[in-house]
Amino acid sequence: MPAPGSTAGRGGKPGKHCRPVIVDAIVYIVRGGVAWRQLPMEFPPAGTVYAVFARWSHNGGWQRIVDALRDRLRVRDWRDRCPTAAIIDSQTVPAADTVPRSSRGWDGGKRTNGVKRHVAVDVNGLLLAVVVTAASIQDRDAAHRLKTALRGRCSTIRLVWADGGYPGRLPVWAKDVLALPMQIIKRIPGATGFHVRPRVWVVERSFAWINKHRRCVRDYATRPDHHESMVHIATIATMTRRLART
Repeated sequence: MPAPGSTAGRGGKPGKHCRPVIVDAIVYIVRGGVAWRQLPMEFPPAGTVYAVFARWSHNGGWQRIVDALRDRLRVRDWRDRCPTAAIIDSQTVPAADTVPRSSRGWDGGKRTNGVKRHVAVDVNGLLLAVVVTAASIQDRDAAHRLKTALRGRCSTIRLVWADGGYPGRLPVWAKDVLALPMQIIKRIPGATGFHVRPRVWVVERSFAWINKHRRCVRDYATRPDHHESMVHIATIATMTRRLART
């Protein structure tokens, strides 16, 4: 966890509440889907919990925790700590009335008014990067931001798999500008209904893990970066449970 401000040489008194308890309260919010002011009395005040959540969202604390836990899981599974391949995809979720119009949009394909989260995962389905946009943004357009974030965070990635929703000039741009070759995995010709596609099923399973946390099933955040933090926290909860079983 990020170090308290009182230990960074900027002065200030120690925090009143235990930091692990504050983290438990934030995970409770994400898992249970309750409002901030509906926290049980045994947790610290809702204002304090939200302030820590917002501060770590701003300084990238949640992403750093995800990176540390993912490295531990990859080493435990006898893989290199730094991933060399990624799978990208997007998921549209409805937005509550608390989400401003500037952050939401209409997804004509899913017929949903909400937001779209674009994620990149490794071959184990562990989160590498996430970008939240309005649902009206096309996958190929938002993928520029996602792949830029992926390249900045994971310089060892040498291949990216994606489904048929990322056509056009995106693969050429990713290869020429970011040195990230893309491989598009299309549907089986002539196949009807649902069928499992290689590699793509990994990121679909990651979406299922995220959707086990009720705060991620529907967007209530007034800021896209806060929804990204909710995805990070859902991933942290998933990985800590896996690490606890070892």
